[in-house]
Amino acid sequence: MTAERPNIIVTRKLPDVVETRLRELFDAKLNLDDRPFTRDELVEAVTTATVLVPTVTDRIDRGVLSQAGPQLKLIAQFGTGVDNIDLETARNRSILVTNTPGVLTEDTADMTMALILAVPRRLTEGAALLKSGTDEWQGWSPTWMLGHRIFGKRLGIVGMGRIGQAVAKRAKAFGLQIHYHNRRRVSPDIEHALEATYWDSLDQMLARMDIISVNCPHTPATYHLLSARRLALMKNAAYVVNTARGEVIDENALARMIENNELAGAGLDVFEHEPAVNPKLLKNDKVVVLPHMGSATLEGRVDMGEKVIINIKTFLDGHSPPDRVHPAMF
Repeated sequence: MTAERPNIIVTRKLPDVVETRLRELFDAKLNLDDRPFTRDELVEAVTTATVLVPTVTDRIDRGVLSQAGPQLKLIAQFGTGVDNIDLETARNRSILVTNTPGVLTEDTADMTMALILAVPRRLTEGAALLKSGTDEWQGWSPTWMLGHRIFGKRLGIVGMGRIGQAVAKRAKAFGLQIHYHNRRRVSPDIEHALEATYWDSLDQMLARMDIISVNCPHTPATYHLLSARRLALMKNAAYVVNTARGEVIDENALARMIENNELAGAGLDVFEHEPAVNPKLLKNDKVVVLPHMGSATLEGRVDMGEKVIINIKTFLDGHSPPDRVHPAMF
């Protein structure tokens, strides 16, 4: 910790402005070709780095952390979710973990709202039809490509944290009725501002909603939170939107139910076994799929990098980093 320029290992390519600042402040080893680290490379990194800067796709589990050298003092995650890191093992080995909360809220909420609009109105289906070069479209018709309006529909938000509340604000402006289920009920002021109805029973909320938006983190408690049983509670005309984590939904059950017309469709930016995507989802016109790009804005990525740098610098200066993660938080 007394080194003038501590050894920082970054596992993925970051925006140039972030990498430049990392090199200015620290002895930072960058991943310029953006090839994901293998498990062996992650093990090598934790044996030599003072600070590791991984992303959500790097599996920093007990097997990796058990081989960390005594010099590894901080894992400064480039991302909000930390389900890829074994927090208990890190704590037991006195390794601090930080993340980058808050900076991706608006970007992810924008993408969630885009999917809420895109799925019922069949936007990607229509765009793909025109780009396919077929002559199927012969001009405007009263019955062509009919979807469903979202105004007046009930939106059930699963997870009313920063992102869930940002989604609610947008959805309210589009005339949706806001409902939510959360581990803890939000304050009366927030409920009043959003005109939001709280459900302590997720099952009861699911059965009554027209659209479900998943905005909760992936934890052991939320794995398959939307299980086959719970998905079956939903109306056949309901839609599911997920910009959180794929593991929250039983993906096989979701694909099967949409295929069997037991659900109207889905908008998915995340998947249970990324980067693999269930083939049934890919071929179904009722499903809009995106390659985990909900937070993919230049501004958001730079803001994430700045938070990583602040966390590292604060820690190395002998203070508690502002975005320290505690296992109890998840």
